[in-house]
Amino acid sequence: MAHVISEQIERYRRDGFVVVEGLLTDDELERFGAAVDAGVARRSEGDARSLAEKTPYEQSFRQCMNLWEDCPDVRPLTFHPRIGEAAAALVGAPCLRLWHDQALYKEPGGRATDCHNDQPYWPMVETDTITAWIPFDGSTREGGAMGYVPGSHRFEGVRRFANIFAGQGFDLADPAVSRGVEPVFCEVPRGAVAFHHGLTLHLAGPNRTGRMRRVHTVILFADGAHRSVPGHPHFAVDRAGIRPGEAIRSDVTPVMWPRPADAPLPAPPPPPPSIHPVLPGWRPSDRR
Repeated sequence: MAHVISEQIERYRRDGFVVVEGLLTDDELERFGAAVDAGVARRSEGDARSLAEKTPYEQSFRQCMNLWEDCPDVRPLTFHPRIGEAAAALVGAPCLRLWHDQALYKEPGGRATDCHNDQPYWPMVETDTITAWIPFDGSTREGGAMGYVPGSHRFEGVRRFANIFAGQGFDLADPAVSRGVEPVFCEVPRGAVAFHHGLTLHLAGPNRTGRMRRVHTVILFADGAHRSVPGHPHFAVDRAGIRPGEAIRSDVTPVMWPRPADAPLPAPPPPPPSIHPVLPGWRPSDRR
């Protein structure tokens, strides 16, 4: 059954983002939310720092990447067929691969997420990329909802690096960045998923509530993409030894959609090295 209508596809391709309702049931939200909670708690074990003691980047959210690998109960969410079907329809691709998944938990009092787009962080030539943003409790402006700059994925020269790791995002007050377009903040209903293009400028507000903003994201790309020029390390290609110019196909980035209904979920690849500077949120001891 199709979960995306033609009007949503048109809106996504025009604006670079769209919210699709009804992709997850209440039971799934409870079950998967608990699984991601457990993974985040285990990855954060031993970190007793207060929010004020963390870096600006860490104050924006608690990030745990590739939970599908060491949290088996998260795996069915990362490879969820309804999410994959919707993403493939929006991108217009017959086959999507997983780039990586991640939890982005914004603590109570957490600062805003700086404006950026995702594609410049990825050593990938093609730009048929999409992120599924899954809030287990829905999202509100007070709780750190996402904002997107409509049409920014089509701005000339938009593929530029923003160093949000140092709290230096794009300045939307600069017309050269925003083209005078204001961001649209989306309050996502529970059970819905917000999708955005890899080049879409986006940000999130601070969490002014007393409750954790619990979000899991799944980043996907159209099969057939190639690694870009040297000098851009990333675990999604480095772990598989994929060289510049080669197709990005390995067990690190398995096919997410389509998958036969009776096929087992992908097995995780070998764990990364004990020290990996471009894999925040990962500790090899988590693979136990």
